Amino acid sequence: MLYTVAADLIVVLHLAFVLFVAFGGFLASRWQRILYVHVPSAIWGASIEFYGWVCPLTPLEKRLREAGGGSGYQGGFIEHYILPLIYPHGLTREVQWILGSLVVLVNAVAYGLFFMQKRKKRQKEAAG
Repeated sequence: MLYTVAADLIVVLHLAFVLFVAFGGFLASRWQRILYVHVPSAIWGASIEFYGWVCPLTPLEKRLREAGGGSGYQGGFIEHYILPLIYPHGLTREVQWILGSLVVLVNAVAYGLFFMQKRKKRQKEAAG
């Protein structure tokens, strides 16, 4: 049971990381220091999708499930947990490229808004 609970916690951590990678750039306008954690995380997350790598949390979760008497699953975290919510079919390289591109695009928008906001603030301070 302990292994199953640990595997479930890894799933929650993994999902939180995926959400942070995808949308963490929007937190920068509130907490600027988040940039130092988010930028490498976003690069890592996009790289996993672009290169077809496996996040180390996925095999860890699978091993914990097996140690707890359950069975592992085929594929990766996104394919097993997230894609069934969004897509009726499995993960393909094309879908991985789309997901990686969405990570880059969403974060480019987030950081673009962040830097525009910062520039407006500086201009306002300089003017008056």
